[in-house]
Amino acid sequence: MSILGIEQITYGVEDHAACQKFFADWGLKPVEKSADGAIFETLNGCRVVLSDINDPTLPPAFEAGPTLREVVWGVANKADLDLVRAKLVGQPGYVSTENSVSCLDPSGMAIRVQVTQKRAIDVKGSPSNTWDANNRIDTPAAIYERAEPVEVGHVVFFTNCIAAQEKFYHDLLGFETSDRYPDRGVFMRCAPHGGHHDLFLLQLPNGKVGLNHVAFTVRDIHEVFGGGLHISRCGWDTQLGPGRHPISSAYFWYFNNPAGGLIEYYADEDILTPAWQAREFEPGPTRFAEWAIDGGIDGNTRRQHNVKAVDGKFMTDTKKG
Repeated sequence: MSILGIEQITYGVEDHAACQKFFADWGLKPVEKSADGAIFETLNGCRVVLSDINDPTLPPAFEAGPTLREVVWGVANKADLDLVRAKLVGQPGYVSTENSVSCLDPSGMAIRVQVTQKRAIDVKGSPSNTWDANNRIDTPAAIYERAEPVEVGHVVFFTNCIAAQEKFYHDLLGFETSDRYPDRGVFMRCAPHGGHHDLFLLQLPNGKVGLNHVAFTVRDIHEVFGGGLHISRCGWDTQLGPGRHPISSAYFWYFNNPAGGLIEYYADEDILTPAWQAREFEPGPTRFAEWAIDGGIDGNTRRQHNVKAVDGKFMTDTKKG
């Protein structure tokens, strides 16, 4: 039995108009929209649900204000679902139906497991040319005017019980630990062979519990940049990026999300196998980001904010002071 990945995330939101505009700008396809709720999809059918923060049918919130209220994980078939169902019996908030099983994880985040409903899609990124491998010949690399996220790739939570969280996801859902900040953070992937992490758990000194961010996978690093520039042009604020994570090797761009927490475009993460041995790292700013632009890049000038674009057609046309 292996969890395949994230099927759906549900937010409890306050400003419905702003949240709906944000996710449309983010590049998701609207499936349903109303004054007090909406459903959006990624390219492969992974869903983002926006519900009213006071909706009584939502699972309980693990922090105040707009935030994530549920993460739905997918399995391949009914037999795998039944295996998960048996393992989760007795967990807080346990509910079992014919098509899903749900409970609360040790930090109080609602999780649900169902047979996957995501679509198989034919999506290709732009290959890179390296010194030893010419993967792109007579073809320019892609330039994206905006992003179309492929799927929700991972979620990141603050926890006050990191050891219990790691044990829960490993023992009951079969997640593997990829890397660690000892006693502070753990990167976990939902199957032995897969991307570097589907879940990152971070324990802060103050014991805060809540959402850090949700990350959306895009085709390649060029789409990280094109998507981020579009979101900047739309007027949304960068938290950090673009930049590159040295631990997972992924390129990133983080924005503030009106639905709660942060939101990330990312691409080019490491792919791991059962042969991978988890590493341990000391936390630090350069461990988090090999490099990063604080405040982002302006979508119109295509330069750092408050930097004037050149006034000629070529850099050499710019008059020197």
